[in-house]
Amino acid sequence: MKTSVVDPSRAACRVLDALKELHPDAHCELEHANAFELLCATVLSAQTTDVAVNKLTPGLFARYSSAASLANADAMRDVEPLISTIGMFRQKSKNLVGLAKLLVEKYGGEVPRTLKELVELPGVGRKTANVVLGVAFGAPEGVVVDTHVQRITQRLGLTTETDPEAIERALCTLLPRERWAETSHIFIFHGRRICGAVKPNCEGCGVKDVCPSAFHAEKVGRKPPRQRR
Repeated sequence: MKTSVVDPSRAACRVLDALKELHPDAHCELEHANAFELLCATVLSAQTTDVAVNKLTPGLFARYSSAASLANADAMRDVEPLISTIGMFRQKSKNLVGLAKLLVEKYGGEVPRTLKELVELPGVGRKTANVVLGVAFGAPEGVVVDTHVQRITQRLGLTTETDPEAIERALCTLLPRERWAETSHIFIFHGRRICGAVKPNCEGCGVKDVCPSAFHAEKVGRKPPRQRR
C-alpha cells in the first residue's frame, strides 16, 4: 500500500488559505498616508504596539509631512516631545531625523525601493524594510517575521526554527513569492486575535484540526521564562 507524501509547500499554502478565510481583512495596522509615513511609523513600532504608535503619529506627521521637513528638525528639541509616550523615544528621534536627512541627501526625499538601500537608513532593519517594501510597494524581498509570526509558524509546525531570519528563510521556501506580503499580516492578525502568547483560543480557532499544537499551544513558540536568582 502506497503512503501519500504531503508536499510541504502545498500544505503551508492550504494553512495560509484557511487563515486568510478567518482574517480576510488582514492588513498593516500602522496608520499612514504614504511610504514616508509608513517608514517612520514602522521605525517607531520597534518594541512598541501599533496602537501606541498610531496615537502619536497624527501629531508627528502634521508637523513633519515629508523627509525634507523632518530632516531640518532637531531630534531632542523638536521630535522627542512628539513621541515621548513610547519606548526608546530618544534613540527613535535620532533615527527619524537621521533617516530623513539620508532620504533627502541620497534619494531626493523619496523612500527607496530596495532592501539594500532601506537597511542603510538609521533604525531600519530587514523586518522594517520588508514592511515598507510589502505594504507601500507590493514587492517585499522576504517575509516579515515579528513575535506573532514567529509564534504562529512554530505552533502550526511550519518550521522548527527559532531565529527570525531562519524562520523567514523557511517561509520563503515554503510559500510563493507573490504571497510573502500577505503572509505576515495574516499571521499577525491571527496572533493578535486568536492565537495569543499566553492564552491561545484553540477552541475558537478555525485551523485547530490541522494545528499540531492545538490545546497545548501556550507551551509552543514562546521564550522560556527567566530563571530568578
